Amino acid sequence: MSSVPRSIALIDCNNFYVSCERVFRPDLLTRPVIVLSGNDGCIISRSNEAKALGIRMGAPLFQMQELIQGHDVTIFSSNHVLYADMSNRVMSTLQKFSPVREIYSIDEIFLDLSGFADINSYAATLRHQVIRDTAIPVCAGIAPTKTLAKLANLMAKRHPRSTGVFNLNNLTEKQINSVLSHIPINEIWGIGRQLTASLNLSGIYTAAQLRDAPASTMRQRFGVITEKTIRELRGECCIELGETTPARQQILNSRSFGSTVTDIADLQDAIIHFVSHVAKKCRDQHSVASILQIFIQTDRFRTDRPQYCPSISIPLTTPSANTITLGKLALQGLDSIYQTGYHYKRAGVILSEISHAAQSQGDLFAADTSKPELMKTLDALNRRYGKGTVTLGQEGAQHAWQTRQENKSPEYSTNWDQLPVCR
Repeated sequence: MSSVPRSIALIDCNNFYVSCERVFRPDLLTRPVIVLSGNDGCIISRSNEAKALGIRMGAPLFQMQELIQGHDVTIFSSNHVLYADMSNRVMSTLQKFSPVREIYSIDEIFLDLSGFADINSYAATLRHQVIRDTAIPVCAGIAPTKTLAKLANLMAKRHPRSTGVFNLNNLTEKQINSVLSHIPINEIWGIGRQLTASLNLSGIYTAAQLRDAPASTMRQRFGVITEKTIRELRGECCIELGETTPARQQILNSRSFGSTVTDIADLQDAIIHFVSHVAKKCRDQHSVASILQIFIQTDRFRTDRPQYCPSISIPLTTPSANTITLGKLALQGLDSIYQTGYHYKRAGVILSEISHAAQSQGDLFAADTSKPELMKTLDALNRRYGKGTVTLGQEGAQHAWQTRQENKSPEYSTNWDQLPVCR
């Protein structure tokens, strides 16, 4: 490390989905609250009060029913429109605090605070500003690398004396060793379940042990990403901040249905809806796709019913992000894999082999079906008047497949008809 270490801050929203719900429900600020995944299946966000009750992250709702009912836990279905809007508000506030930043996820952003005076006070000011502007609580972890900043953020949430800011740069080497010795490797950024198991077999259980492992040997055994992680744990910056998010190389939209469907018309409706979503995402990043894949699945938990999980990949002669073109191909693919006699529980669409639209080479002998102006008009109308205002004729015709969202809150901040009312 240099004498004046770099100061990278990871700002992370606390229990983000729950916090979004509480902004408009202040009566729930001290009560246990959980948010469920699509189709109200699993728990994906918990308030601290819910965590204290033993409600597990990722647990199916039915497994936690006794705890939920016994402690009057408030349940919300996912409201992604609300969460996305609140995320935009938080990020807009935070981006003012540094010219070098990287939005990492819906509730996380890296800021380079190197060179700022009294960084701890600056981070505390940042936290208060976000609370004042959005009512969303955040914590700040500060360190010389992104990997260490993630761990510092973990400490900011867990350490009662941190008051929401934990700066590894202020610690002595002995104190840093103590911190890293108490963090299991599965909590290190980029260390997944399989790698954790492999490292455990090698006698590595903590962040400190991984940091002290020989980097070159670990690279030979576990790859270059593991070597970079080790060097980052040592304070050597190997993963730079990026101001722009790279274009996605694969775009997926899939969903479990609220109830099983058997009719192909219901599946067609769902597939067209998913195609519309992925095509829009592709256009948003100025890309086109060369491969379209669709799949349908029965309910693997219903062992009393026959199982069928087919998929089909369709190569495009001319790369496209046109909803109409992709929709026609998707329906043709669905016709080829659909079979009667099955109860379908899930379907999805995947775009892959994605490239920038300006660099795409078309087919000299094929008719131009891209219709960019039509797609621009469709996107512009939906941006102005709300998502789903203009859709393809078949999209939304059935919706028998729609997911179950029995506890969804209003879209308070984006829908005029659902604005909160003061009484």
